Amino acid sequence: MIALLVAAPLLGAAVLLCGGRRLDRTGHWLGTVLSAASFVIGAVLFLNMLGQGAEDRAMHQKLFSWIPVEGFQADVAFQLDQLSMTFVLLITGVGTLIHIYSIGYMEHDERRRRFFGYLNLFLAAMLLLVVADNYLLLYVGWEGVGLASYLLIGFWQHKPSAATAAKKAFLVNRVGDMGLSIAIMLMFTTFGTFTFGPVLEASADGGASEGKLTAIGLMLLLAACGKSAQVPLQSWLGDAMEGPTPVSALIHAATMVTAGVYLITRSGAIFNAAPDAQTAVVVVGAVTLLFGAIVGCAKDDIKKALAGSTMSQIGYMILAAGLGPIGYAFAIMHLVTHGFFKAGLFLGAGSVMHGMNDEVDMRKYGGLRKYMPVTFVTFGLGYLAIIGFPGLSGFFSKDKIIEAAFASGGAQGWILGSVTLLGAGLTAYYMTRVMILTFFGEKRWQPAPAVDKTADVEPVAGATPGELPHPHESPKSMTIPMIVLAFGSVLAGGFFSVGDRFVGWLEPVTQFEHPHPPISVPVITGLTVVVLLAGVAVAYLQYGRRPVPVLAPRGSLLTRAARRDLLQDDFNHVVLVRGGEHLTRSLVYVDHSLVDGVVNGTAASFGGLSGRLRKLQNGYARTYAVSMFGGTAILIAATLLMRAV
Repeated sequence: MIALLVAAPLLGAAVLLCGGRRLDRTGHWLGTVLSAASFVIGAVLFLNMLGQGAEDRAMHQKLFSWIPVEGFQADVAFQLDQLSMTFVLLITGVGTLIHIYSIGYMEHDERRRRFFGYLNLFLAAMLLLVVADNYLLLYVGWEGVGLASYLLIGFWQHKPSAATAAKKAFLVNRVGDMGLSIAIMLMFTTFGTFTFGPVLEASADGGASEGKLTAIGLMLLLAACGKSAQVPLQSWLGDAMEGPTPVSALIHAATMVTAGVYLITRSGAIFNAAPDAQTAVVVVGAVTLLFGAIVGCAKDDIKKALAGSTMSQIGYMILAAGLGPIGYAFAIMHLVTHGFFKAGLFLGAGSVMHGMNDEVDMRKYGGLRKYMPVTFVTFGLGYLAIIGFPGLSGFFSKDKIIEAAFASGGAQGWILGSVTLLGAGLTAYYMTRVMILTFFGEKRWQPAPAVDKTADVEPVAGATPGELPHPHESPKSMTIPMIVLAFGSVLAGGFFSVGDRFVGWLEPVTQFEHPHPPISVPVITGLTVVVLLAGVAVAYLQYGRRPVPVLAPRGSLLTRAARRDLLQDDFNHVVLVRGGEHLTRSLVYVDHSLVDGVVNGTAASFGGLSGRLRKLQNGYARTYAVSMFGGTAILIAATLLMRAV
């Protein structure tokens, strides 16, 4: 039964990508139905799991022995417990809504069938990742997610920017993937297996030294940084917005960027036994939390502003996961609520773009609430949820992470608590900025630019040069998924928090410990609300009470740096690209001058010696006789000399 979860979207991908043109008219429906079928299977398994006792809910299924070699056994086997079931429902539920949305969004794309095939492949790879019962099979899903993201980000490959973004995402993730592969090798040499159960049990019971567990933990963190766009491997996420908007929603809400959080939470026993690796996780999460928020404050591209937001919110989750048993459950809870409101925000952004001739610059929007009422309401509810407005989903999940941060103890607790509070204020600021620039104020629409045939970009889809956009509400195939996600944005957090329902659900896997912050929870909640309101007020004063120029002002040094993603690409170019070039040139010099010099010199010496020796073998008897005579004379002379001495 578990295998069917993966098999349904994988079958859809195979049929849609290998089928003929006859599927062009119906392929999108096939992909959507198979995605929905996977969700139904997951729901049935979930109900079956609820019927079992809390400690007996995990299910296992072995399909076959993958690598049956003596001393190296690997199975294709699945494990479905409370943690993986949470991801299954999120992936298939949100993924199906994005499939439905894509029916309208990609209606006029000539390659729509292939697009839905890639979406199905993405879901299948992510499902394999979360239901695998060992790290090696997880690695297969991990690489499948990387492949699918490459195909989807670069789907509009006629755009050089999209092709470049896909390649960048693929290459940056290869760095993180090396970390996961090394971690798996270390696990096998340390424990003799890479199956979750034995590895995690041995880690918890002292079956390996702290040094080895630290090395494994750091490699797992490197892998998580790549997939979840955390510092220092975050540079690909903003560029990935070049893909179709449903891809952005899928990557940011239910699949790729959540994989790193899953990996760290699943490997909790390793990090619990390796405090240094756990501290590194916390530092990465805290730095990325602020990094993404600052970048999101300066972006005028609506999708890139939301991308910075995702980076920041995943930073919250990574930070919580680094806090150990007091944070694992809250990390996953925020991941699920974030899946609802971030998917809704991205689909809302796509709806805005759909009505604005694919324009992404928020400075060229304004007043759209009058023309897109459904998009405005659903996007607005997602906005309130992500900033943590009291009573909505983000309020319950993010506040728990802030409490856990304060409860981490000592000076670290105060530092992390302050960082999470600052992140909450920045979130309120940049999301209020997005709302005001998009839906409020006077319209700032610009005519479609003339087509420059010499430019290396495509013209705006569906726009006639000089024509103003005609904003309008999106079709029901797009608005219905947005409405469903809006309900999740409003209700999910409160539902999970009643009686610690969600924490209790995950406790058999995460071994939850209640945090005890140094200040009372009501005080923390009050501080969070005050910081939130301050962020909203600053954004309103800056953008809601004065005209917004269509051309962005120069801004401060920090603003200019944030527009360039805090110079992350510049840093990568100087340190990695140029450094790599110099290293390559040095290695080439060593190879040519030293290695080849020694090899070629030795070969030349033996070649010259053999050439000289060959001349002695000329086939003439008289030459051989002279040689024999000379040799005899030398021997006689040597003998006489020895006797004389």
